[in-house]
Amino acid sequence: MLTRKQHQLLLFLHRHLSEEGVSPSFDEMKDALALKSKSGIHRLITGLEERGFIRRLPHRARAIEILRLPDEVAGPHGHSSTAATGEARRFTPSLVESTRASAAPLRAQGKPQGGAIPGGESAIAALPLYGRIAAGTPIEALRDESNYMQVPRSLLSRGDHYALEVEGDSMIEAGIHDGDTVIIQRCEDAENGEIVVALVDGEEVTLKRLRKRKGAIALEPANPTFETRLFPPDRVQVQGRLVGLIRRY
Repeated sequence: MLTRKQHQLLLFLHRHLSEEGVSPSFDEMKDALALKSKSGIHRLITGLEERGFIRRLPHRARAIEILRLPDEVAGPHGHSSTAATGEARRFTPSLVESTRASAAPLRAQGKPQGGAIPGGESAIAALPLYGRIAAGTPIEALRDESNYMQVPRSLLSRGDHYALEVEGDSMIEAGIHDGDTVIIQRCEDAENGEIVVALVDGEEVTLKRLRKRKGAIALEPANPTFETRLFPPDRVQVQGRLVGLIRRY
């Protein structure tokens, strides 16, 4: 899922590469999207890269490769048809279909609902399964109250929880892979070094390690190919902390 601005930028990059054979400058991108500063373009580029739509080529100025396009403009295999973009690749997530259930979402007090084992209390909780997380969409926009997944109660802490599907590999060195499902405990603050769901500027959500510095918040990836991003505290809102992970092999 892309935001409107991310979608516009991706199509502009594709069109510019097709017509000019090189990536546009940040100023050209800023003007094309009617943004006031290049920092907004930098944020959009980072979001597209984390979601697997583009790749910035190292040690080359103005070098961006398009890996895939939105479904409505992509080719039959989801690839870009532009020769200048190189060989594109289609992103295929791993879904834990068998764990979804139509049940009430987990609520506070640490008393999950769901299946129970004979002679004992409930061992399974049904959590709301929201959309895919990388960067670019607020959690509220990801809400889908029709999908739930069942998870072991042992993965949960007290309070409300939800599940998110991971897109991209920005946290791969923390053991979080593309296609994984993460279990998030709702909270509005987290300890230094915890992996959190963070909302930036009220419109971009991302899964990163939280680092609190003097007068700033750092959102740190676990992949050396991605950069740590630094923000004033009032631009970052913690929406939950990572407490569990489910992977389908």
